[in-house]
Amino acid sequence: MIASTLRCFLPSGLDLGITASLLGLALTTAASGQTPSHPVLTPQPREIHAEERLPVHSALVTAPGGDAEDNFAAHDLEKILTERGVLVTPATGGPDLTVALLRSDSTAARKMLSQSKLAFDPAMHDEGYVLVSTPGHVEIIGETAAGVFYGVQTLKQLVESDGGSNKVWTGTIRDWPAMKYRGVHDDLARGPMPTLAFQKHQLEVFAAHKINLYSPYFEHTLQYASDPLAAPPGASLTRAESQELAAFARSLHITIVPEQEAFGHLHHVLKYEKYADIAESPHGHVIAPGQAGTLPQIKNWFTQIAEDFPSPFLHIGADETFELGTGRTKPDVDKRGLGPVYADFLTSIHKTLSPLNRRLLFWGDLGSSDPASVARLPKDMIAIPWIYWHQDNYDANITPFKKVGIETWVAPGDANWRVVYPLGNTALDNISGFVESGQRLGSTGELTTVWNDDGEGLFNLDWFGVLFGGAAGWQPGKSDGAAYQVTFGTTFYGDTTGRIDEAQRNLMAAVDGLDVSDDTFWLDPWSEAGRKKAAKIRGTIPKARLQAERAIELIETVLATDPHIRERDALLAMEMAARRIDFIGMKFQLSEEISIAYARAYAQKDDKAHETETRELLYSISSMNGRCEDLRDGYSMIKNLYRASWLAENRPYWLDNVLVRYDLQIENWQRRGDQISTLIDRWQQDKVLPTAEEAGIPPPPTQP
Repeated sequence: MIASTLRCFLPSGLDLGITASLLGLALTTAASGQTPSHPVLTPQPREIHAEERLPVHSALVTAPGGDAEDNFAAHDLEKILTERGVLVTPATGGPDLTVALLRSDSTAARKMLSQSKLAFDPAMHDEGYVLVSTPGHVEIIGETAAGVFYGVQTLKQLVESDGGSNKVWTGTIRDWPAMKYRGVHDDLARGPMPTLAFQKHQLEVFAAHKINLYSPYFEHTLQYASDPLAAPPGASLTRAESQELAAFARSLHITIVPEQEAFGHLHHVLKYEKYADIAESPHGHVIAPGQAGTLPQIKNWFTQIAEDFPSPFLHIGADETFELGTGRTKPDVDKRGLGPVYADFLTSIHKTLSPLNRRLLFWGDLGSSDPASVARLPKDMIAIPWIYWHQDNYDANITPFKKVGIETWVAPGDANWRVVYPLGNTALDNISGFVESGQRLGSTGELTTVWNDDGEGLFNLDWFGVLFGGAAGWQPGKSDGAAYQVTFGTTFYGDTTGRIDEAQRNLMAAVDGLDVSDDTFWLDPWSEAGRKKAAKIRGTIPKARLQAERAIELIETVLATDPHIRERDALLAMEMAARRIDFIGMKFQLSEEISIAYARAYAQKDDKAHETETRELLYSISSMNGRCEDLRDGYSMIKNLYRASWLAENRPYWLDNVLVRYDLQIENWQRRGDQISTLIDRWQQDKVLPTAEEAGIPPPPTQP
């Protein structure tokens, strides 16, 4: 397969996993300074015939048809070319490369398709494109504005940096998506609330990777003009922001479909006394069906959403309604059953919102909890079954809806919740398996989910998973995570050295080998639970720490040596997460070393021959270089890094709720260090040491 001219055809339905070794080899040769054998692209095109790379110093981009959307795509390309150092010339210049954005019914497009012996299949109509790159010329042909736009996104990746200069691949591409909707679902209700500027940046990156749907998740952080009580000031999307964001997304061929919870997950609304009459239980989590104010409240919310976010859909949520049947609806649930009460309420919402002329999306919990009740739902609703973990076969999550004729989208997960860094291998496995099942069973969309259950999540840590979700939705069949992983550093960061990909591999291995949950990060290693955790993970700590530290070194090297690296904030967040992983291991190691040192010091406290050794053992616990101070310093350093990464994407709201946890840990280890220092002073005066228990120090670990 390796030659001066490479022909790699990926016909429809072909498992893209076959490209993993090829892509790995391409990156290896690029990192070593050799000529790469194939362009690095995400998502992978259906059909690609790659030939060679030619230098490009200047370019002219034209949209001869004069269509406004095609002109936008042209300007989008010009912006990226300029950022990468390609001179975008005026029409009177003499460019190295001329790019023409053409509609398929134009004379120029028909001529180029005939010369290239390429054609448009019916499946290509909505978003497909043909790209023909020859020396000095690129033609991008689409039947629609979306097709032209996605051809432009591919061309961006075909322009590669090579030793400070740019080169563009020649060859031909024919490409179109496997699924109509490729989306990202982003939790904006449990802590982080992004700035409008960051949300626009998200949309730009999504569009560049052919993601065409964005679903921000709201419980109480979307402002309603006629119902403003629950939305926290400074931490909710205003109507003006909503409308601006929706218009910005449309220019990028992205549909925004906000999810406003309309059944469960509504505690931050229902905690207000105003909503007492519609709550299943006082200040609880679930809206009660059957109450006089319930459906009017839902109609009020979604009427504004429909005005501010024009799209074919409304997402009503309706997942995890665990409280249903425990309060106001208990008699009805006891009489008819949970499934029928649930399904009938969704039917009532459907009827209430029907004047808005939107299709309703809802989470597909009912498919697994009560498949028999699925038939009660209106057939024009769209079910979104969600599974965030490995299953050997995902079909059973989809088939209850398919059997009754209800359209489905599948929702895999980024595996980012309640961990200091997303579980990359879990995400790759879940996304590839669930999306393949959805494609095979006729699901029309995929929606990769990001959740912030812990209130600490940073979206700049989620790009790896969510962009794979978009690629899996575009590519036919089961997408290969290994093939994707070796493209990520290049396509997202613009790193051709392989360092970021190596850092990502190290972090993926570290989180697989060590408990990197938020609970573990905050866990006091001197507590009983902390000592049990230490015993459980002790053997895995050294390897995981080395992997995290290697990732830190690689990231720092890229930041220091590549002034043109893209997504620096995401890279800094990645480094911060690596330091959190390393600190988890360090915390348990140093804590056990404190216990061991104190036990040794106490055992020889009366032995004058070992007085110097005893003093140094005590100083190893608390002093300028003491372990208590190391743990204090670790939390303090990471706090500052975390704050910076938070503010790079989010509004200040909620940040203090996370930083206070750092402050408490810093104070805890400062206090412990001070107590040990006082103890050392006393020992130096009268040679008296309290027992470890009296000093509050846990006993040394029991060796296996």
